[in-house]
Amino acid sequence: MAFLRSLVHLLWMLVTVLPWATVLVLASIFVRGAPLYWFAVGWLRVALWGGRWMLGIRHRVQGMEHLPQDRHAGCILLVKHQSTYETFLLPTLMPHPLAYVFKRELLHIPFFGWALGRLDMVHIDRSQRAQAFHKVVAQGKRLLAQGVWVIMFPEGTRTQRGRQGQYKTGGARLAIETGVPVIPIAVTSAKCWPRKAFVKRPGVVDVSIGPAISSQGRRADELMAEVEQWIEAEMRRLDPEAYRVAA
Repeated sequence: MAFLRSLVHLLWMLVTVLPWATVLVLASIFVRGAPLYWFAVGWLRVALWGGRWMLGIRHRVQGMEHLPQDRHAGCILLVKHQSTYETFLLPTLMPHPLAYVFKRELLHIPFFGWALGRLDMVHIDRSQRAQAFHKVVAQGKRLLAQGVWVIMFPEGTRTQRGRQGQYKTGGARLAIETGVPVIPIAVTSAKCWPRKAFVKRPGVVDVSIGPAISSQGRRADELMAEVEQWIEAEMRRLDPEAYRVAA
């Protein structure tokens, strides 16, 4: 049954993304910026709606009060990365447009990638690390000045439930370069939507948004160490069963 429900949800996403992405790409000839972004978020809501009713996956959020209240204030969201679920969910939760920093290979995905390429995001070539970071800083400054929040996954790739990846300092370095705070976010998405697994399970995904951490006068390594400490401690609080098994 779980396999069948997962297959139905996959078909739901495919059937809905085709017309949505087509309209977005065509509309991008005339409209850019926030209106195009929120149109794209509309499809994410459709995909999550399908996840709720077809897969039984719900979410529970805490810590929204930690987000900047000033609509002109910028920030960088540094998020635990366990599955595709949080990449779909977070734009639907945030009051500001988000700009993901992602590998450019995603642009090659038919329809989804084509639409992604028309949005104000930061796609990088991971094989050219120095140039990639310069691009992140340049585009990050521009987007933050426009009221767009930058979102990054410091582990770089999805991690298995109960596991911890290596936290890279790119997000902290960008925060220091731009002078904006970072906001750590813990997500237990692998409980329901495991990494690289086709079959999804019903349940509740917890999202915990931590207090903003200032980047002023900080070193990138110590700032990222503080982010890592908060996220990993919160993950163990939210999903203790996973870490008992891992231990």
